[in-house]
Amino acid sequence: MKTFTVATVQYNCSEPDQKLNTEIGLRYVKKAKDLGADIVLFPECWITAYAFPDIVETKLPEEEIENHPDFKAWYEAALDENSTALKAFQEIAEELSIGIVITGFTKGVKRPQNSAFVIDRNGEILLKYSKVHTCDFDTERMLEPGTEFKVCDFDGVKIGVMICYDREYPESARVLMLKGAEIILVPNDCGTMEPRLQALSTRAYENMVGIAMANPPGENAGCSCAYSPIMWDLDGKSVDNTIMLADNVSEGVFIAKFHLDEIRKYRNQEMMGNTFRKVKTYKELLSEKVEDPFIRGNNQ
Repeated sequence: MKTFTVATVQYNCSEPDQKLNTEIGLRYVKKAKDLGADIVLFPECWITAYAFPDIVETKLPEEEIENHPDFKAWYEAALDENSTALKAFQEIAEELSIGIVITGFTKGVKRPQNSAFVIDRNGEILLKYSKVHTCDFDTERMLEPGTEFKVCDFDGVKIGVMICYDREYPESARVLMLKGAEIILVPNDCGTMEPRLQALSTRAYENMVGIAMANPPGENAGCSCAYSPIMWDLDGKSVDNTIMLADNVSEGVFIAKFHLDEIRKYRNQEMMGNTFRKVKTYKELLSEKVEDPFIRGNNQ
């Protein structure tokens, strides 16, 4: 039986120390390899930490913030594909023959982006994805959002990535499914996880995809998880689709094993995903108009 094993890292890199965060990350990659993982998934913004300069917290106009020396220094510290930290993860991926989904703030055109790199067993970057649904109600309004969802082929498995707030919108997983994703990997960094776990389980169900999420630990956080798309057995009885669910405070690596043969058989015969959708009725989904009660600040 063909399996795909994802190691989710539950640890909080809260300080923007790229050297330290890389050293910690490399240790987790080695541990994931020892546990038999095919790929290791890190939480959101691992290398750089999910940390913004203080100037972003002010109520100054965005142009003034963008031109401030602290903001410019933050941008210059963001990753690109030649960054030493990223190269270190590429090197260990090749050395250990393991896949890695590593994350951090990266250089956009004018502002940082919140990105994830999928690295293959040979140390090559298969995919760079930048978060589309930035949290524009908070400090992430100063980030440059990504413009598309992406899927890559890892060892014959079609992998998609969405980051944190992306999973709040069903369109994110839906587009990844339509692009061929079998497994969606979710770097995450947030709390109040119970409704978000329910949403991830639903994303797996409605799109017939496997989903794994890595989140830093905390009193109101953690809960790294994985869900199968399989919601009922061969007799039509409903089953729990939870593959793995960590507690909220433990640090470490949590293993999720996806049984690809079963998942692919299920996807070939069940009726969710892109089977009987009535696409002609969906035109409102492409409208950019925002009306009450959903108007918030500058989203009009």
